[in-house]
Amino acid sequence: MSQCGASFEFYYFVLTWPESLCNLDTKPCCYPKKGGKPAADFIIHGLWPNFRNGSFPTYCDPKSPYDRKQLSSFIGSMKKYWPSMSCPRNDGTRFWSHEWVKHGTCSKSVLDQRNYFLTTLNLRMKVNILLALKRAGIEPNGKSYSLTAMKSAITRAIGYTPNIKCSENKWEQFQLHEVYFCVDINSHLMPCAAQGFEDHCGGNTEIYFHKF
Repeated sequence: MSQCGASFEFYYFVLTWPESLCNLDTKPCCYPKKGGKPAADFIIHGLWPNFRNGSFPTYCDPKSPYDRKQLSSFIGSMKKYWPSMSCPRNDGTRFWSHEWVKHGTCSKSVLDQRNYFLTTLNLRMKVNILLALKRAGIEPNGKSYSLTAMKSAITRAIGYTPNIKCSENKWEQFQLHEVYFCVDINSHLMPCAAQGFEDHCGGNTEIYFHKF
């Protein structure tokens, strides 16, 4: 839902567990063209401007195309923390271009293109979900864990309660797929009271966490 004439109110910062992209029946995953398989850690999906009523702006400025040169000084971090897992194998450019054109252009009043990507990378440095889960004895080992325990472990470590999104894998299990945080317009994590900010795990209280 696009509301590009209005100033957005906050961001969703979204991280993905990569194995959840690779064990679906619907489509395959591919490792990046250079560098091969990413590290077994959460990867960035995006930083998305939103409104508290549950709507969000998209494709706000068609005259502001993606410019790879804006990322040249930190392209290594982009490839490490924000890799594309889509097929065929690629270098990430199409994914990053999509994120900028669809979401980043709606934050231009706050962040230019270079700082949009840098800000997202900096948030990733502050949010170590895997470490938070491991400290609570929750490992990516193919076992199921309490959704409540996962959220509590992340909340204790990060200081803010996330939203967890699941996907159904090829074994018909609901698995940990993505973790959402709310971020204010000054790029700080914040409590989230947005409409629709709730877990999407099919009503399951136990979800699987698979090895990547």
